[in-house]
Formats: sequence, C-alpha cells, structure tokens
Amino acid sequence: MRAPAAYTFLASFACGYQTPQFSSTMPMWTCNVQSCKRPAVRTSGDCIICNGHLCAERLRPTVHHCPGWQEADLYDPAAHKAEQEELAKLFEKINTSALAARASSLQNGIPCSIPSFHYDRETQFSVMGGMNYHVNFDLQMELAGCEVATLDFLEQTHVTAPKVFDFALEGDSDPVGVGYILMEKMPGISLNQCRYSEDQMKKVISQLADIYIELHRFPFDHLGSLDQPGRSHIGPFAREILTDLADSKMQAIGPCSSLEEYHVASIRLILDLILREELYTQQAAQTQDHHQTFYLKHADDKGDHILVDKDFNITGIIDWEWAHTISEAVAFKSPMLFLPVLEEKGYPHMAEYVRKGRVQHQFAFSCGYDIADWDGFLGLFRGLRDTVGVDNGLNWTDWKVAALDRYRNDMELQLLLSRAEQNCYT
Repeated sequence: MRAPAAYTFLASFACGYQTPQFSSTMPMWTCNVQSCKRPAVRTSGDCIICNGHLCAERLRPTVHHCPGWQEADLYDPAAHKAEQEELAKLFEKINTSALAARASSLQNGIPCSIPSFHYDRETQFSVMGGMNYHVNFDLQMELAGCEVATLDFLEQTHVTAPKVFDFALEGDSDPVGVGYILMEKMPGISLNQCRYSEDQMKKVISQLADIYIELHRFPFDHLGSLDQPGRSHIGPFAREILTDLADSKMQAIGPCSSLEEYHVASIRLILDLILREELYTQQAAQTQDHHQTFYLKHADDKGDHILVDKDFNITGIIDWEWAHTISEAVAFKSPMLFLPVLEEKGYPHMAEYVRKGRVQHQFAFSCGYDIADWDGFLGLFRGLRDTVGVDNGLNWTDWKVAALDRYRNDMELQLLLSRAEQNCYT
C-alpha cells in the first residue's frame, strides 16, 4: 500500500475524533546503516539476517540485498545462521551457576543443574513457539512482566499453562546477567509439528473450545495487558505496534474502557507512524455500549503455542507474552472449526462470534500491517467495505479517487502526497 493510500484508508475510521498526541516523539529505532539517522520502518524494516533496522530508503531492493522470506531457499539457511549467532551472544551473557543457585533456593536447597545452552532449531520449535527479534529493550522487559502477570492470572482458571516459579527483569541487579522467567516445562510437542488426521484435529478443536469457554468466565472492565503479578490488573497494551517513544520513555495505548476508544487511539498512532515513515513505506468503528466487558485473548493463531501429547490431548498453552484483553466478539472469533463445537457444547452466542468473525479478521488485517501480499490486501479491504456497507461496491481505484477527494483538506495527507510526488515512495 502506498503511504498516502494507507493514510487515507485509516483516516476514514478515525475521522471526527481528536486523540491526545504524544509529545517529543521519537522513532522506536533509527536506521543503523552507515550514518543514516532516519526512522527505521517497524517490522518490515527489521532484518534478522544482517541484524539491521532499516529506513524506507535502505529497504529498497537496490540497496538492501538480503533475501526475503519469499525466497525460502536463500532466506531459511541465512535466517537460521543469524538466529544461531544471536542466541550464542545471549548464551554468553547467562550466568548458569547463578541461575542454578536460584533454582536450588526455590527447591529448599535441592541441588539443581543446568545443561549447557546450545542451538538446536528442531528441538526448539518442537517444544516452544516462535521467537521475537529486534524488540525494543524497554518493551522486552514490559513483555516479560506482562507474561508473568498473565500466567499468574491463569492459575486461577482451568487453562493449562506453565506455572511461574521465579522471574527477574534485566537491570534488576540480578546475578544471572539477563532477564528471565523460570517456569514449568510443559509436556508435549507443538501442534504445528504434528501430522494429524481429521478426527485428531476435531479432538484438539473440542479441547480448545473448552479453553475458550473457560476464559469466557473471566470478564475484564478494560482493554489492555495484565501487568501486575498477583492482581488481575489491566495496564497499557504490551505490543510494539501500539507503543511509541515519547520524551525518551515507552508510552503505550491503554488501558481503554471501550472498543471504540481502542480503535481510535490505535489508528491515530498508526497514522502518526505513517507520517514519520515508520509504517507503510514499501507499499505505497464500532458502536459503544454504556458498559462493556473484555476477555483475555492469546495473540497467536498459528498453532505453535498449543502443546499436545501422542494422543492429541492438549498438555499446555504457552507463549502468553503478547496476550491482552479485547472485546468478546474479537476474543472468540476463530477458528471456523469452533462453530459446530461451540453449538454442540451449548454456547450458541459464542458460536455466533465465530460465524461473524470474518469482518473482525478483515478489519485487523487491514489496519497496522505492512502487507507484502498487495492483492490479498485488496480483497480483504474490499470485503471489509462490502460487509460494513461503507463505500461498498467500489474497486480500489474508484475508492481511492473518492477517498482522496473526501480528505482533500487533510494537511497530513497532503504532506504524504507531496512526498510521493518527490519520488520518496515507489
């Protein structure tokens, strides 16, 4: 999506709302190529192969030559090598003796030993989900604290998740040398590492539906992330796309008291990131009830967070660091396989969220993502407009003409258009 078009599309959702602006904002990252100090593009500007944070200019194929994920034969071995090097640097920082001593103290002096750390990609992905690269340090510490708070909250539920025994944030004068969470190792292997039959998948889906039903028993009054271990307290969202740097400090959206407040604030931030060239550089609302409740949602839909045994019994749900509370319709909207299961279990209202969840998917994937699949985005965006009855029936070209005229007096949009005319975008 060209930046002006992205801005125009998102502005259509935030039109008419004024939200507080962050003061003295600065980019999450600056470009680390040579002496360039331009803002690095979030997500798509992060290259794990060259360990780069790249600005829009340095992301051009004529400048940045690392293979993309689409070139699997070249990308996969290069990414694996970079991953191995990054983990080796992390391992060097860990004081295993101090970590073993801490584990021993938690077990009333029972001696504990820690095998030497080494890189084993196959083992890593069979027992845990993916890894997060290039996360801002302060945000990384925030994520760790929120994951601990989420796992602590889950102990009062019947959701099988790792138990936290101890944690420390980097910078806490901890002798281990790095921030860590010492948690229970769950049995089983990741679902996406399994080959399963249709009946085995139905068995897993039925168990996942029970987890959804269990989480539905615990509503919250705000949208955001659990942030205080021992308390069911919702704080700001611990998500990079919803976080900015203001006055050299992390400042995240939330907690929000309504879905409308959340959408307006998040879209306003995305618009600011577009203007600052941190988003959408390579491609050039809901009603509010008087009182709303929100529910905890795991942020991963790929399946690598689900652990199963050989009989496809779910043994645990892991990787809760990005979990947050969200509206009921969003929290329980997928997958479609839940539809008949939830109805059979006597939860037709939750099944209805699954049935109508497509518009939630369309909205989520149309906002805040640097979408490499342009044709796919056009289909999602057209489907979203047709579903909600806003500019429905218009193809992309006709919608863009109408939108540019509708927002012709938007000064920020005009700034982006002037940049495009100066060949800042392709």
